[in-house]
Amino acid sequence: QVQLVASGGGLVQTGGSLRLSCAASGHIFSNYGVGWFRQAPGKEREFVAVINWSTVSAYYADSVQGRFTISRDNAERTVYLQMNSLKPEDTATYYCAQTRRYRGAIDYTPTFGSDFEYWGQGTLVTVSS
Repeated sequence: QVQLVASGGGLVQTGGSLRLSCAASGHIFSNYGVGWFRQAPGKEREFVAVINWSTVSAYYADSVQGRFTISRDNAERTVYLQMNSLKPEDTATYYCAQTRRYRGAIDYTPTFGSDFEYWGQGTLVTVSS
């Protein structure tokens, strides 16, 4: 059974940094892409970043481009989201998710939630002003 566990959230001041982790179990993790999404109170879930199974390609939402970095360690079965220069508008519950597609093109970087099959439980990030 596939399981994703997100962790690393917390309270941080504006301009600070956090690193989120998404630990996977129950499958051949390295064959799938992994993405991060977030949902703020009263708002819809939105795409944040995704990394391809091959690690060659990553894609970011405009709102986090240049501040967030997604990476993966297949040996550790973990995907990371390094978040720098955090802003109050980054406050949300962050979810990691695994793509439905097995491998795919090395530039396959989906951004719609429907392209992801398994989801972690979420970790809360709060950025104070």
